[in-house]
Amino acid sequence: MQVIENEEMLDKLLSEPSADLIEMMKRLDGDIMILGINGKMGLTMGRQAVAAIKAAGVSKKVIGVSRFSDETGREKLEEWGIQTIACDLLDRSAVAALPKVPNIIFMAGRKFGTGGSEDLTWAMNALSPAYVGEHFNESRIVVFSTGCVYPLVGVGSGGSVEQDAPEPVGEYSQSCLGRERIFQWCSRVHGAKVLLFRLNYAVDLRYGVLHDIAQQVWNEQPVNNTVGHFNVIWQGDANSFALRALEHATAPPTTLNVSGPEIIPVEYIAERFGEILGKKITYTGISADKCYLNNAAKAFSLFGYPRVSLEKMISMQAQWLMKGGRSLGKPTHFEVNTGKF
Repeated sequence: MQVIENEEMLDKLLSEPSADLIEMMKRLDGDIMILGINGKMGLTMGRQAVAAIKAAGVSKKVIGVSRFSDETGREKLEEWGIQTIACDLLDRSAVAALPKVPNIIFMAGRKFGTGGSEDLTWAMNALSPAYVGEHFNESRIVVFSTGCVYPLVGVGSGGSVEQDAPEPVGEYSQSCLGRERIFQWCSRVHGAKVLLFRLNYAVDLRYGVLHDIAQQVWNEQPVNNTVGHFNVIWQGDANSFALRALEHATAPPTTLNVSGPEIIPVEYIAERFGEILGKKITYTGISADKCYLNNAAKAFSLFGYPRVSLEKMISMQAQWLMKGGRSLGKPTHFEVNTGKF
């Protein structure tokens, strides 16, 4: 069983490139820019890209763009060999001043705090994409989106597939569909090649659905079972899929669901954590008939299955808690199915 001793080990694990990603870097033309890099996923994605480029023996820059309100992240990125640029993506002239590169990962967005600040959420999720799509009109753009643009579905459905019509619940999900529509329009008008990357849910040991459930179990709190099933994928695998998706960006855009292969019952995860952590499980909430569930079969056909299994994630998460590993203190609110975050 792999035990992650500290955050340095964790970041290194999350940043390990797959053999397929290394081979792709040999084929991919041009530098890579990650917009919104200073978030939960972006830091290790940038580091993984640098590691893959180095292993591939090619010359390619990785550029990270963010407002960098947290300078700690910027220092890490530069230490890892990533060039950084401070930019507010809601400033059209600042976006227009960014260097044009062939490969863009768009990770910027806003979710939590939407209630009461709906205008800012819409601006971040739908206005900044217009500036980015206009400026990088000759680039390949992988656009981070969410499975929350789909309707809630039953477990027996097997999860939403890319052909399903969007039916977003609440303003956050609606604004995410708005982001997709703006990039689709930019592709049609300006010619950018786009892939819409609908992700449910990436996990790290410091945050995520598994982290939230494990914390409830560890602290002997009732596990919230309001949303009875979910999907997860290891953040390192999600990062790898996003970088490899650059080769699959098209005009008109392609849509791709990204998650792990299992539809996972909350009760199964809670009981597994109870076994490992030696805790008795109690629950709160009545399990809903429908949830946000993602069928990622198309992604697996392109990239293969994730390298990190669900059982390995459970084991590492439990060990991280028992060793007193840091939490980001950012609950995912996976139990919310009303669209209000």
